[in-house]
Amino acid sequence: MSVLRKYLVTHRNRIILLLILAVTGLLLGRLLLTPSLPLIHLQGQTMGTQYSIKLRHFHGEEMALIMQEKVDSILGGINRSMSTYDPASELSRFNQQQTTDWILVSAELLTVLDAALEIGQKSEGAFDTTIGPLVNLWGFGPEFRSDQIPGDEEINRLRKQTGQDKLLLDPTNRTIRKLYPDLTIDLSAIAKGYAVDQLAQFFISSGIEHFMIEIGGEIRAQGNNAQGSAWRIGIEKPQPYAQALYKILKINNIALATSGDYRNFFEFGGKHLSHLIDPATGWPIENRLVSVTVLAEQCMLADAWATALVVLGHKRGLKLAEKMGLPVLFLVNQGGNIQEFTSSHYPLKERGNNMQIFIATFLIMGLAILAMAIGVLNKRSPLAGSCGGLGRLGLGCDAGCTRSCANQKHSK
Repeated sequence: MSVLRKYLVTHRNRIILLLILAVTGLLLGRLLLTPSLPLIHLQGQTMGTQYSIKLRHFHGEEMALIMQEKVDSILGGINRSMSTYDPASELSRFNQQQTTDWILVSAELLTVLDAALEIGQKSEGAFDTTIGPLVNLWGFGPEFRSDQIPGDEEINRLRKQTGQDKLLLDPTNRTIRKLYPDLTIDLSAIAKGYAVDQLAQFFISSGIEHFMIEIGGEIRAQGNNAQGSAWRIGIEKPQPYAQALYKILKINNIALATSGDYRNFFEFGGKHLSHLIDPATGWPIENRLVSVTVLAEQCMLADAWATALVVLGHKRGLKLAEKMGLPVLFLVNQGGNIQEFTSSHYPLKERGNNMQIFIATFLIMGLAILAMAIGVLNKRSPLAGSCGGLGRLGLGCDAGCTRSCANQKHSK
């Protein structure tokens, strides 16, 4: 009877060991195979700019055709809703209506307008989607001109016609209303970020874990790149007439947006006139802050905050970034030299992929249990830690386990 019992115990232990080996092998296989997913590259044009998408999927080229069509469909829908260059878009039609009546709008347009008004309020009016007339007045609209600057009287007249406080939202009835009939809305400083978020949601819902989306410089990264590490995002050196890399950020599971005035400007009377207009003055900003990079959970928020912080300048912007808990990189032109300022929340630590962390943790636990099981099978003794199994295999006990293993031997 004793021999039979020993046989059953030994047989049971072997079955447990085989199960542990099988589970560990499956987990290890998934962990090692993840970086080898084929990289798919999608690209095209939208919202007056270009987009570039990189994602990793098992089906490679077959999936690329499906995704390209779906991406273009999503972006086309957003463009038909929020474009100011398409006279038939939902936003253009709203701008054209000279009325103060409540107007029914789509859920996505209401979502973006609601976020715009909230950031406008939190930024003390620095973010303002109604300053399109002032932008056009300074020659940065569709009809560019740099041969003259507007007078104070004209600027003040248009300032009275702008301001997000002149736009009302009714989320319950999904309607919006102008308080001034000539009020116009321009979502170019937030719509691209929203589009990035919508694509990200589509990829996530489709089971795609690793992707990087970029639309006109607004970026969202999820998971890891083709090398199995965080996505590497280049921050451009803020200089007007040449392209150069300032630094590389490694990000995953986060969005990023950069705004600056070092490319879109003109010189008049020896003055540098930025395309970014300060809603408080009606004049182009003059604060030596040439570039702002913001990281946020949503690209829509990063997009809008980047614009708001450039308008505020690095001193006021840094205080607000600290208050709002935003990770921000400010680049300031100090006499021709670029000086860097950052909020205390920047840089973010690289975020791991939760599934990979879980698998790795489970794998380590499985190996530890496997080692103890080997110890039991080899020694026919109760579990006494992992040194019994690993020690006999020559694994791991050379560092950290040597002393404890020796103590176990002496205590027996």
